[in-house]
Amino acid sequence: MTAPRRINLALQGGGAHGAFTWGALERLLEEPEIEIAGISGTSAGALNGAAVKVGLAHGSREMALENLAWFWAQVGAIDAPELAPWLSAISPMAISAMIEASLPFAWADGLARVVSPYSSGPVYSNPLEPIVARFSYDDVCSDAGPDFHICATNVRTGKIRVFSGDDITPGALMASACLPTLFRAVEIRDPDTGRDEAYWDGGYTGNPALFPLYAGHLPDDVVVININPLHREELPTTAREIQNRINEISFNSSLLRELRAIEFVQRLLDADRIPQGAMKRVLIHMISDDKLMEQLSVATKLVPVPQVLHQLRVAGRAAAESFLDTHIDRIGVESSVDLRAMFN
Repeated sequence: MTAPRRINLALQGGGAHGAFTWGALERLLEEPEIEIAGISGTSAGALNGAAVKVGLAHGSREMALENLAWFWAQVGAIDAPELAPWLSAISPMAISAMIEASLPFAWADGLARVVSPYSSGPVYSNPLEPIVARFSYDDVCSDAGPDFHICATNVRTGKIRVFSGDDITPGALMASACLPTLFRAVEIRDPDTGRDEAYWDGGYTGNPALFPLYAGHLPDDVVVININPLHREELPTTAREIQNRINEISFNSSLLRELRAIEFVQRLLDADRIPQGAMKRVLIHMISDDKLMEQLSVATKLVPVPQVLHQLRVAGRAAAESFLDTHIDRIGVESSVDLRAMFN
């Protein structure tokens, strides 16, 4: 029996669209030829990663799968095979349009633009708090299983902070998923400065951060599970379409910067401009479904509709299956994403 192919996972954030990552992770965890060596996640990607880390810290892929199902059940997913035909009956585009056209969503969206989350006074609570409190942090922070990193954005400095090991707390997970128009900044003590620093969603500075996965003991291969469309053919013309595309571009910008840097290093290595081995040759792969994601919007990121969660999970599994069928033999050999074509 050959050794499994070791990979790192880079898990994007995108609210309820992280159910796509849930499905992709399920398929990867079921594949005996794949071993997950490192995980870097942001926002929903950080929460998905924490669920997987706890299971793999115990050496149990089954526990990782159970943790993912439990987490998404808390978000609103319905895991009932007999309901699958009903859950798949309405197109995600129709659901997205219905949410956007609804009066409650329009009211809440408008309110979030003019009312601060700090205006709620003592009644404020972060809805993620009771969920993240139930993770086993002895396992999340453990040296066992894959390396695990999450990131958040320092509000005062605008810089990324990567949390690893014992630094990963319920507060760190909430900070990684803290959309500033909806939630109050999460304050966490910075060991370097000795002061409490405020943090917002990590997607602004690293969605996800790839550089923690460059460590020498980790494999060269990074599989990005992408849930924010990189490309949209149609020009956005309505106010909502424009806001939605701004959101996607903002949350892809940090990833694209890191991919461009990787492509630059690859060119230097190919041209012998730097000695082989002086810098790591990172191999990039991607699991995505832009065709599906183009049918969705910020509305379905913010409102976890069971039908959409189900369809995203199914699509994630299918995308991971396609990746394994097409590219598994390229793991450890070469990138399956043509970065040069992406940036030319």
